[in-house]
Amino acid sequence: MKLILASNNKNKLRELKAILADMDVELLTQSEAGCDFEVEETGTTFAENAYLKAKAVFDASGEAAIADDSGLTVEALNGEPGVYTARYAPGGHDASDREKYEYLLSKLGDEEHRAAKYVSSICCILPDGRVIRTEGEMPGRILYEPVGDGGFGYDPIFLPDGCDKSMAELGTEVKNRISHRAKALMEFKKKLRELDGTYK
Repeated sequence: MKLILASNNKNKLRELKAILADMDVELLTQSEAGCDFEVEETGTTFAENAYLKAKAVFDASGEAAIADDSGLTVEALNGEPGVYTARYAPGGHDASDREKYEYLLSKLGDEEHRAAKYVSSICCILPDGRVIRTEGEMPGRILYEPVGDGGFGYDPIFLPDGCDKSMAELGTEVKNRISHRAKALMEFKKKLRELDGTYK
């Protein structure tokens, strides 16, 4: 099956390829599939935005499309940045990863309650129009300063529960086992296999 990722994010593509490596799936980014447009993320939840992105690419290509909308929610910030995770800092989408996490740290300041979680919503629209939706979470806390130089986004300031290393210090193998997106994608694989015996 050809599966188009409703994104041009190379990090997401790499993670998706690693997790779906044992399935007979040809994975393409939306630009590789000729879908040269940006989908306006007008949803108020991760699930709504994932559906909007998948539907736009499905409609444009006629091929199966999968989208992930994910982000960070911080309890002390009333759930922010939430669906605005990628454009939370001044400068929006043009802000660097460092500018994003430094802005979040400045918003938290010396706040001691630093519970947070990464959330990932996956939506896949199959060629026959059936929709698969899954969600994964990774609870943790926000560090007081960045640690590590791996990963992307807010990884240097996020410490997953049960870990003694930030997300930026964890290797790809570990991340692909415990991350919010990994959990959502593993559930997606399970549901896809249940719907289509080809993938068992």
